[in-house]
Amino acid sequence: MKSLLALLALVALPVLAAEPTLYGRYEYIALPEIGGEVLKAKMDTGALTASLSAKDIETFTRDGDEWVRFRLATKGASNKVYEHKVARISKIKSRADEEDEDKDVSEVTRRPVVDLELCLGNVKRTVEVNLTDRSSFNYPLLIGAKALREFGAAVNPARRFTADKPDC
Repeated sequence: MKSLLALLALVALPVLAAEPTLYGRYEYIALPEIGGEVLKAKMDTGALTASLSAKDIETFTRDGDEWVRFRLATKGASNKVYEHKVARISKIKSRADEEDEDKDVSEVTRRPVVDLELCLGNVKRTVEVNLTDRSSFNYPLLIGAKALREFGAAVNPARRFTADKPDC
């Protein structure tokens, strides 16, 4: 009876989750499916999804499925056109300016979302990435909370580029 109780006690112990890997606020991430491009990314726990800077974004139908064609909108990017199957279309709300209280309007922007392989350090994961022109931002790739969870990541905002250069 004692051995059965001891066994039950072991089974009832909570399973400890693996410790997250600590990254800095900014990291280098490789895009194996996009010519192996290595981009500076902002790790943003306040954003839900990941965003990649793209231009000439055009959706089209191929074999009954929705696809997107685009070019990277990053410094030094080639003019190469990439095509990916669309995973879904995200709806991003941007609120009206709070100072203009007469306007109670929020605009909805529709963005194509693709499943892309990302390489962070020596870890490769496939994550949902929405495509939008981020060329006016310092970082062409934004890694949101969903992608951070996929990588088992925690972010220390006081650190930068803590992972080695991508090696997947």
